[in-house]
Amino acid sequence: MSSSFQASILVASPSHPNSVAWSEENLVAVASGHIVTILNPAKRFGSRGLITIPPGKPFSVGFIERKDLLSDCMLHIALSRDSSPQEKQYRENRPCVRSISWSPIGFASNSGCLLVVCTTEGHVRLYRMPFLEFSTEWVEVMDISNMLYSYLKTTNFQAANFRVSEGADPSQACFDEGDDDDLPISIMRKELKRRRLNALPVMEVKACSQKQKNTFTAPRLRSRFSKKVFGDGCQSLITAEEYASRNAMLSSLIVAWSPCLPQTSGCGISSANGLTSSCSVLAVGGKSGVLSLWRIHKPESYSIMNSPDSNKTALVGLLDAHDTWITTISWSLFISDASDPLLLLATGCSNGSVKIWQACCRRLVESSEPSGSPFSLLKEVNAADFAMATMVSLTVSGQSPNKMLLAIGKGSGSIEVWTCDILLRRFEKAGSYDAHNHAVTGLSWAFDGRCLYSCSQDDSTRCWILHENSLCEVPIPSNTPGVEGSADVPDAFCSCLGLAVSPGNLVLAVVRAFSTALLNPMYEARALKAAVEFLWIGGQQLEISSTVCPDFDVKIFPDFPEKELISWENNILWSLNQHEPLDKPLVVWDVVAALWAFKQSIPKYVEHIVLKWLKSSVGVSANLSEAIKCLSEISSRKLQLLNIISKLVVLKKVETDKLDGKSQLLEVIGGAELDWTQLHSNSEMELRDRLVGYSFTVFLDVASASHGKGTKPGYWVPIGTAQMEQWVAIRRKDIKNHLKLLADEVRTVKKSQRPSFCEYVEKEECSFCSASVPFDSPDSAICQGVKCDTGNDLTHKLSRCAVSMRICPIAPVWHCMCCQRWASILAPSPIFRMPGYPSDFKSNTDDEHPKPWCPFCGIPLKKLLPEFLLSPSFV
Repeated sequence: MSSSFQASILVASPSHPNSVAWSEENLVAVASGHIVTILNPAKRFGSRGLITIPPGKPFSVGFIERKDLLSDCMLHIALSRDSSPQEKQYRENRPCVRSISWSPIGFASNSGCLLVVCTTEGHVRLYRMPFLEFSTEWVEVMDISNMLYSYLKTTNFQAANFRVSEGADPSQACFDEGDDDDLPISIMRKELKRRRLNALPVMEVKACSQKQKNTFTAPRLRSRFSKKVFGDGCQSLITAEEYASRNAMLSSLIVAWSPCLPQTSGCGISSANGLTSSCSVLAVGGKSGVLSLWRIHKPESYSIMNSPDSNKTALVGLLDAHDTWITTISWSLFISDASDPLLLLATGCSNGSVKIWQACCRRLVESSEPSGSPFSLLKEVNAADFAMATMVSLTVSGQSPNKMLLAIGKGSGSIEVWTCDILLRRFEKAGSYDAHNHAVTGLSWAFDGRCLYSCSQDDSTRCWILHENSLCEVPIPSNTPGVEGSADVPDAFCSCLGLAVSPGNLVLAVVRAFSTALLNPMYEARALKAAVEFLWIGGQQLEISSTVCPDFDVKIFPDFPEKELISWENNILWSLNQHEPLDKPLVVWDVVAALWAFKQSIPKYVEHIVLKWLKSSVGVSANLSEAIKCLSEISSRKLQLLNIISKLVVLKKVETDKLDGKSQLLEVIGGAELDWTQLHSNSEMELRDRLVGYSFTVFLDVASASHGKGTKPGYWVPIGTAQMEQWVAIRRKDIKNHLKLLADEVRTVKKSQRPSFCEYVEKEECSFCSASVPFDSPDSAICQGVKCDTGNDLTHKLSRCAVSMRICPIAPVWHCMCCQRWASILAPSPIFRMPGYPSDFKSNTDDEHPKPWCPFCGIPLKKLLPEFLLSPSFV
């Protein structure tokens, strides 16, 4: 087992597989008992977010006769009422978290991620970060279960189809602690015979340990009932089969969020490649075997001030996937020039069957009614041993774009791997492997499908490589760059309950439960329940045998094995290249953290990687002076990556303690501090030129009323044009001639007509004392001040908006945690997609919607929160 470089203690132990999820904005959520803990991996001892699961009320689905309580289909259902004292006492036992999943980035009203939570009571709710409430408790946004119930009620539960699914084998689900619906029917019938018929039986299953896997408690009495039972206000009398079918439809077990759906320009906002992403599909699987599919849209606009949660949500289909409980779901996206984008879906159930589905993204986006499922079946994989499918992981290979990879984890501990040519629909089994001794609880592809990570209840974590259509095990890297392991967390674990890979695929998070028998009963056993361990996997071997010779002197780095250094170099460069797509902001915490960790021990190795990235990806030589001259030919995305690396890795100095007690600052990489400082400054200046040039072009375009896009709701309107003119006048000798011409045209329009389509303010006032504020810098300003009682001038230092150069208001504004700039308005989308400095900015004005990203770093902008509140770290 690889040693972790850091770990975080949890207040409760997870009770279900796949208990950890890593979001695209670099937050880690862990389903631990009756709460969800949200962590920032960059701040091990920092603040945390919490979601406390409230008890849910049962849905009124109808009345049944007293005699129907003895029906086989009713014996495993937990009936509940709210009026009795026994019910109130029962409610004190909070429901546990069964499943969690993060949305893609950009679905929260502050441009972050939403978290969907499914409980053991079958309720599904959506939550967001409390950026307005100043609280550690996350805010509920939507109740999916209530929406499903409302839909089923309007259709008189016709979608239930009166089908009762078979439950999972309790002997295979010993990790299913805290569930109320898993009591065997034989025990229920025996207990009911010796109970009075005027008492309503309720099943309650205690947490089963490994030694007591098949031991269950007897049902306890909960409340009295009259002639007809269950239902507050629902007056329909139904059969036991109908009641069981309706209850199964509302009993959710598993949730999973799909990637963002790409849309053509006819369906939404077009981007540079003709596609954009504005919605995603949430899949909810339950005991009925039916999958409900919810299309959820991104907010129409983002805000950090009193912004209502305005996600448009629609039920787009009910997929009759299995005949028994759905236990696992996985998504993937297939984009090909030969066909429309396809959304791939894998579902697994309690009898071991796994099905692969596909749907056209266009149909999902345009679907308006849940009349029929937009998914069609590609393949069904039946298990020979009928072992429960506990995990599935689906991905599209990065090396073979038409190749789909499917990994299936079983309750028996085995793993199956399948490959598929999507265009030809040809499936091949890569093999079945006895990977673990107990149920597989975590499964995830990494590095574009080149390796697979798995974990199990037997407390093992393994890595596999798909080599020549077969799975081969390779060790997880054991060396930790720069920092030591977490010595304050005892190595006394008994099981793994999930794993997740970081956005850059360089870090692996594993949730592990402590064994009370191995802990000190006086001190440790009372406080230590479980922990999240973070492992470096950037040095992961991705080939069985490699003959690649290193292009650096291995003798300079004696602390690391040669193979791991080569793997680290290749994986870091691969991770940086994964951020070239323009539909996502830059979230490079793991890349920056890895480079910074290496810089503390072997800075020459970091120099080698950074210069190689400059040469290969950015397209410039290792000579920094030559790189400065060709910045106008580099895309905005790569310039933003260059700014992050130069600021947070290259120019950031490491302080080390000497033996004599003095401190020394390690030199900048390569000793070329002036060259790197100039490269960083010129890169930011190049991005500012593009922002100003685009703002001038939109200003002139709207002023001429050629097509009036600036007046449409949601489109970007230039603000701060007067301040940009002053900035051009100050730097007139250094800016491009094209930018000078645009500034002259703006000045001409200003003299001929008063701009009424945007805020054109030449003279600015201080937000604190109303004194005039001269324009000296695009980033900050100092007001001229007012006379105070002592006779001196009282001045205020003010921040300027990174987008408009206007003085930022006192109200909360957007903040960039990398360059520490502020923004009162958001930047337009085209400046993030520019392949270089354009000769004509008008060719980039097709999409003027604002993006909540920093125009200089490309990372998401957020509201600056106090230290005691959780906030994500993107770098």
